[in-house]
Amino acid sequence: MKRWIPFLKSNPTVSIVRVVGVIATGGRGSNINEETLSPLLEKAFVKGNPKAVALLINCPGGSPVQSSLIGSKIKYLSKKHKIPVYAFVEDVAASGGYWIACCADEIFVDDSSILGSIGVISASFGFNQLMERQGVERRVHTSGKDKSMLDPFRPERPSDIKRLKALQGQIHQTFIDHVTACRGSKLSDEKDLFTGEIWIGKSAIDVGLVDGIGHLKPILEEKFGKKLKVNMFGPKRSIFQKFGAKLLANNIEQLNNEALWARFGL
Repeated sequence: MKRWIPFLKSNPTVSIVRVVGVIATGGRGSNINEETLSPLLEKAFVKGNPKAVALLINCPGGSPVQSSLIGSKIKYLSKKHKIPVYAFVEDVAASGGYWIACCADEIFVDDSSILGSIGVISASFGFNQLMERQGVERRVHTSGKDKSMLDPFRPERPSDIKRLKALQGQIHQTFIDHVTACRGSKLSDEKDLFTGEIWIGKSAIDVGLVDGIGHLKPILEEKFGKKLKVNMFGPKRSIFQKFGAKLLANNIEQLNNEALWARFGL
C-alpha cells in the first residue's frame, strides 16, 4: 500500500542473483553463461527499483569468454542504472568465478571461502599408444599443417605445446588486466597473485582480492536497514535436476564439471 502513497517511504529493495555452477556454453546441467544469466541480470537491475544488486557466487571457473561476457553485462547494467553491485562468495570464486566477482564494487567472503586461481588451464588426454596397441590406424588429411593441433590421437608435438602456451599467455594477460583494472590500488604486491595461486578468507583480504569477511544478509542489513526487501533471481532447474537425476547425454560434461570443483576440494 505504501508505494501508492507518495509521502510514505518504502522499504529498500535489493536484488540477489545466484551465480552458481561451472561457466560454460550451452544450457544443459548446471552450467552458467551469458545466455542463461543475462535475462536474470536485466530483471534484477530494474524489478522493484532496487538500491543494489548482490551476486551470490559459488563458482570454480570455466570458459574465459563466457566469464568476460557475464562480467561485461554486470558492469554495463550497473553503470546504466547507476546501481552498486556487491559480491558474496560462498565456497569458491576461482578463475572465471573470480573474474565475475571482480565486477562488483565490493567483494565479501566467508572465513573459509576459496578465491583467486588467476590463470589459464587446458587439459586433455592422449590416446595414440592405446590405438597402436589395438591396431587402429587413424587417417587425417588437412589443408594446413597446424589444422590438427593437439590431436589427442597422435603423439604430442613440442610445436603444438608452444602454440598452446602462447594462446594461454594472451588469455592470462587479459585476465590480469581485468583484475588490475577492477581492483586497482587495493591489490598488494604479492608475487604469486597472478600465478594461479588460491587464497582462503582472511588471506584473500590481505592480498587485496576481496574487501571483507561477511555474509549476505548481515552486510545488506547493515547497508540498507533491517526492513530490507530482497528479490531473488536464479536459473530455473528442470525436474531432472530437482530430483538429482543425470541424463546419460550429460555424463562427459558432468565429469568435466566435477573435475573443476574437485580442484578446490569441493
